[in-house]
Amino acid sequence: MTDKTTMRRADGTHRVVITGMGAVSPAGIGVDALMDAIMDKRCCIGPIERFDTADYEVHNAGEVRAFDATEHGLSKKEARRFERFVQYAIVAADEALAQSGLDMEAEDPARVMVSFGTGIGGIDELQKGFETLSEKGPKRVSPLFVPTMIGNIAAGNLAIRYGMKGECVNVVTACATGAHNIGEAVRSIRHGYADVALAGGSEESVSPICIAGFTNLGALSQSEDPTQASLPFDARRAGFVAGEGAGALVIESLEHALARGAQPLAEITGFGSTGDAYHMTAPDPEGEGIVRAMRQALAEGGFGPEDIGHLNAHGTGTPANDKTEAKALHDLAGEAAAGIPVTSIKGSVGHTLGAAGAIEAIVCALSVARDLVPPTVGFAEADEECAVRVVTEPIRDLPQKVALSNSLGFGGHNACLALSPYRA
Repeated sequence: MTDKTTMRRADGTHRVVITGMGAVSPAGIGVDALMDAIMDKRCCIGPIERFDTADYEVHNAGEVRAFDATEHGLSKKEARRFERFVQYAIVAADEALAQSGLDMEAEDPARVMVSFGTGIGGIDELQKGFETLSEKGPKRVSPLFVPTMIGNIAAGNLAIRYGMKGECVNVVTACATGAHNIGEAVRSIRHGYADVALAGGSEESVSPICIAGFTNLGALSQSEDPTQASLPFDARRAGFVAGEGAGALVIESLEHALARGAQPLAEITGFGSTGDAYHMTAPDPEGEGIVRAMRQALAEGGFGPEDIGHLNAHGTGTPANDKTEAKALHDLAGEAAAGIPVTSIKGSVGHTLGAAGAIEAIVCALSVARDLVPPTVGFAEADEECAVRVVTEPIRDLPQKVALSNSLGFGGHNACLALSPYRA
């Protein structure tokens, strides 16, 4: 630490930095696997292997393939008892904590919080429990059915695993879940309620009932070609591709990080959170709530639209989402919007739902830290109704003041994280 380091913001609140990150995604285990796939423009979407899709109209997804939790630090008992979304959360969190170097033996556990969510929760256990009830009767339902299935149990098990005794929450906002859990942790640290947080999201949505439900809603791409299924902002887009995985971040006050000798990877300079109050599944076509969330995130960091280095868009590849998000960027930045690089990682890994905001925050943080903008896999044909600058090749050597990462959820939930390179 030097005398030049400013550890507080102008309003006296704490600066919040990222000191560790971990990921489980269709690209594989680890942040490196995720970034390599995205930067190499690799599509990690493929035919569903977990169950027979012969009777389904959708056959592709972003699965975490050949996943064995016991190969990544979980005991056989944990692998047997924990649902996949909890297993993914633990593997991602283990990686994030290892990178951060956080020593819980040296911490006040009451000052370390967990803010970790899931959009759907233990859907496999839920489906299995109903089948058992129907076929074998109530006495055969597992006594661990409820604590295995409920969405907050990822946060609970993470707190138990590491001995984190501060606030322990599971913010559920559908596809904005990961970003909202990070944002809530940022606010707690910024205002002094915690020193450190383990934050993120996890999802196990590639399951029979989820694929059936999303298909019948008309939300999923039915393309038989995995490389043409997820097409963010493309004129041919026809729905999202369900993905799964987890993203975990260790975030802490800059003061705490430097005091323990940690190396900040990037800074979370702002967070915006709004509601559309419009429709259960469709975004408000005016995009007003998205605009407000982006403005809030920029303003909290002391930035304006002219400072945006790039937008890591929600970019699901559905007709309504991408059109609305493109309009929101134009309403935010005016004529300058046409020059702002826009990327979506969903062409590479699909839409990981409750994990998406966390996984994309990791990619966005590394992007600003490394002076780059990742490409968008799947984009080839521009849509005049999505007149934004979609990046199809990596942009390198691009120093940025701030980048935005958007997450939008069913119910009209909007979250935006502002991420900046760490500067002392």
